[in-house]
Amino acid sequence: MAQIGTALPFNQYQILVVDDDAGQRNLLELFLKSQGFRIQTASSGEQALKRLYQEDLTIQMMISDVRMPGLSGLETLQEIRKTGLSLPILLVTAYPDIRDAVKAMRVGAVNYLEKPIDLDELLASVCQALGIQKQGKPALPEDFQLPEHVIAESPLIQEVYREAALVASSECRILITGESGVGKEILADLIHNWSSRSNHSFIKVNCAAIPETLLESELFGHEKGAFSGASQMRTGRFEEAHGGTILLDEIAEMSPALQAKLLRVTQDGAFQRLGSNMERYSDARILTATNRDLEREVKEGKFREDLFFRLNVIELNIPSLRERREDIIPLATYFADQLTSGRSRLSQSVIRLLVEYTWPGNVRELCNAMERATLMARGELIIPEHLPKRIRAQYDAGSKKAVEANPANRLEDVERETILKALRNNNDNRSETARQLGISRRALTYKLRKYREEGYL
Repeated sequence: MAQIGTALPFNQYQILVVDDDAGQRNLLELFLKSQGFRIQTASSGEQALKRLYQEDLTIQMMISDVRMPGLSGLETLQEIRKTGLSLPILLVTAYPDIRDAVKAMRVGAVNYLEKPIDLDELLASVCQALGIQKQGKPALPEDFQLPEHVIAESPLIQEVYREAALVASSECRILITGESGVGKEILADLIHNWSSRSNHSFIKVNCAAIPETLLESELFGHEKGAFSGASQMRTGRFEEAHGGTILLDEIAEMSPALQAKLLRVTQDGAFQRLGSNMERYSDARILTATNRDLEREVKEGKFREDLFFRLNVIELNIPSLRERREDIIPLATYFADQLTSGRSRLSQSVIRLLVEYTWPGNVRELCNAMERATLMARGELIIPEHLPKRIRAQYDAGSKKAVEANPANRLEDVERETILKALRNNNDNRSETARQLGISRRALTYKLRKYREEGYL
């Protein structure tokens, strides 16, 4: 084993990854290979022991799931130690239990990580176990690039996209979480486009938008006559997604009965159309999304624990817009440019309002707000009055206090609006505007300079 701090190439180390879940196994294999390690895999504890006992195979470390059919990860660890092999063994589990963790450390595990796996933590644990130096963040795919319509100035959202790029090429199931309107579907689009399935179908199903009685048919299809109104056979969305990706949005809205059928698909891809006993199979990668706390739903008995762990191989949580304020103005500018071909501008007052607002509806609310504002501004300067009432409430409250403190402020507001309206009506012709208002061009210029300093221009 190398000494701590040495910087040997990772390809000098071979790691055995053991997991009965093909998606999890594939994720760890591709991720560790992308970092330079050589990888062997096994789908069971028994298979792992056979690989380790091969004389021509040199393995420096093993990463194993805990709960597997046959030999568990702990039992496999104990068998390895009985033979005298001292290679470092890292255990991972979706069912954290302090007793298992203590036992694992006692029998010689170097660490005990919980699923969904944090890839930074995994890489750090591997490097520590092998005594090699971790070089910053995990390496990104060489072709990683965000499309122009994806705004990511905030380090928080950059980290989400970075991790998405790392896991996109694997076959693992991904749970995307975050408040309504944060952009979960956009992230799902990126994952599919970055994956090896990008040339195949990407099917999206909103579980909350389809009545419970119809959702099973939507997902798995039905035979003619399967129920009243089933006048012809219908192919389900899982069949359509074969070879590609399926996104199940608002997964927390799915009924317990349907959750059980979805569990079967996540295990082996098998399902049956309504009204049929024939087994069908779908090789579809499953992405899920929700704005609910699924872990709490599990504790409250509203969502199956086994399904939760099957779906949550990797969890990507998208931060709310109020947590990534660096993105607010770039997003607002992008939306305004798209809506007006770059003709609209944001006044300083609007910029302040947008940054200070809490955005309960997140990016979706910001997009809608900019659509209204650009319509009201007719593609010109956007001022507070053009924003929806809920957003400018803080501005209005400040204006009201100013008027109460100084009634002259109300006259100033009226004067300003009159001048700006006249200027717009005259297509920014200052001479004609001054003539209509009955003031000198110099006076108008002075007023406009003042309005620009206050953020109205």
